[in-house]
Amino acid sequence: MGIVIHIPSQTLELRGTAGEILHRYLVSTARNGTGERRGSYCTPRGRHVVRAKIGGGAAFNTVFVARRPTGEMWTPDLAARHPGRDWILTRILWLSGCDVGFNRLGEVDTFRRYIYIHGSPDNARMGAPGSIGCVRMRNADIVDLFDRVAAGTAVEILE
Repeated sequence: MGIVIHIPSQTLELRGTAGEILHRYLVSTARNGTGERRGSYCTPRGRHVVRAKIGGGAAFNTVFVARRPTGEMWTPDLAARHPGRDWILTRILWLSGCDVGFNRLGEVDTFRRYIYIHGSPDNARMGAPGSIGCVRMRNADIVDLFDRVAAGTAVEILE
């Protein structure tokens, strides 16, 4: 089983052991495009793994900051009180790069850049770039994906 993220089509495919597509989801990757450098606010390319799964059992719209639930639930009113906040909701799949010097270690380390696949507010646009580096999903979709994959699952991000 593995995950393939296609930047041009803004889709994420969950693939079976034979490479067959089990499910396809719309996502939103970085508005700045692709890139691996720390501080670029770009989505990193290449081979990754799910290093950690965070938020199992959390309610839809649970707000996370620094991978911890804040006790808040996302609502339009909460969003209005915190304009510009980067909303990480419901579940987190924390990614780690596999290729030293490209997306692992030093200034290009996906894990140390805190790049996740995560839930987003229901009004967040999917199918178009809009994040600051992570791969955003609808809450129902991240719960579905989270329940289907294990830590260590391969993730390929293709340009």
